[in-house]
Amino acid sequence: MKKSFKADEVCQAETVNSKFKLRKTSVFYLAAMLSAFLFTGCQKLDLRDLFKGHGGPGNDVVKMYSGLSSQTSYELELARAATARYRNIDSAKADGYTNIGVDVENMGHHYMKSALVDAKFDISKPELLVYHENEDGKMELGAVEYAVPIAEPQPEGFTGSGDVWEHNDTFQLWLLHAWVWSFNPDGVFNPLNPRVHLH
Repeated sequence: MKKSFKADEVCQAETVNSKFKLRKTSVFYLAAMLSAFLFTGCQKLDLRDLFKGHGGPGNDVVKMYSGLSSQTSYELELARAATARYRNIDSAKADGYTNIGVDVENMGHHYMKSALVDAKFDISKPELLVYHENEDGKMELGAVEYAVPIAEPQPEGFTGSGDVWEHNDTFQLWLLHAWVWSFNPDGVFNPLNPRVHLH
């Protein structure tokens, strides 16, 4: 009986000692986090800084859109993966995309690969790439754009009803933008992006 009592005492002492160490460690971490918060709290935080390089490699803008089905998000990720190499505009030019001289405010500069314009909608082969200048004056890929001749029926496009194709009489094309590289607060399929400006 005595041995059992001592074992219980030792166990209770160890439990109390562990709780004290846990509290001491928790207080230390809480103080460290509070200090870090107070230090950074004195600095001005501009929410726009959170979105700088909004097409950056570590920032998947597709995940920033709400209201998309998982299938639509998956298809947008496919478009993003298929065009990742074109973030470097020289790669797009080398692959046959040429500047067609269509420069639109809140949209950008359009580069088209005419060989892709046909009756088919292929997520992995957008007919146009839309670039804009970033803060450093370098061309940044913002959106992919799909084009199908107007003579063809309106394409099905992405899953769901969110992708509204534009019936463009000027170019005689069905057109659809997908902002998979630069976040568009007006929606992934909205042709105009208020965050994009021509310089």
